Amino acid sequence: MKFYKNLYIGDTVKKPEKAIKKLKRHKKQPKLYVIVYDREIGKLAVYHSLMLSQWYYKENPPGCIVGLTNGMEEAFDVIERIAKEALEATGEASLVAYLSKTDPENFRD
Repeated sequence: MKFYKNLYIGDTVKKPEKAIKKLKRHKKQPKLYVIVYDREIGKLAVYHSLMLSQWYYKENPPGCIVGLTNGMEEAFDVIERIAKEALEATGEASLVAYLSKTDPENFRD
């Protein structure tokens, strides 16, 4: 499981280090959502953390985990924050292109 080097953390996520350890061990975290770079579609996607504990994702982890949030609403807020940063930095709202410039290792196909 790969994590973005400047991982985005939602405001309500307490102890993100503990959440990361649990994700790596496939422990249940019912409130946690992850924002991931999905290589198959080439875009960011929001998954419930329990989805990553399924056998398919244990064998085929998503490309890169970009953010951790408590709830879907907060996940959309974090994606909006990423979009604003991308727009300010590059003048475009291409989120994957913006994130891959910072951490190209985790965004290779």
